[in-house]
Amino acid sequence: MILLDTHVLIWLDEGSPRLGKNALQQINKEFEGGVIAVSAISFWEISMLVQKQGLEIQLPLDVWRGELIQSGIQEIPVDGSIAICAGGLQNFHGDPADRLIVSTALKFESTLVTADQKILSWKDLKLRVDANL
Repeated sequence: MILLDTHVLIWLDEGSPRLGKNALQQINKEFEGGVIAVSAISFWEISMLVQKQGLEIQLPLDVWRGELIQSGIQEIPVDGSIAICAGGLQNFHGDPADRLIVSTALKFESTLVTADQKILSWKDLKLRVDANL
């Protein structure tokens, strides 16, 4: 399973050139025979970005989310075990959404695709892909 960080989900949806060729190739390969997932917290982050007018989505967010799920992207809810893991991450920065996304990747032993250098440099996350590459 591949877990997309919030910005990677946006880049993938937009067809952004910011998403590197290697990362896109791995995502497309997983679409063919595996699972592409996103943490439910990513939709909260996106909603906050839209509200702050830092991001523009052409559809109502619930419709956009539904279309992504219909396209095959699996939404993983934040549950108590993910929350507890997030609270206990050692030597990790304090952003709650990042902590929940990383904890989701750890719980499901999935590869996290992200361009966030704070996440990429965290040594305890072994399964990761740099979305810039």
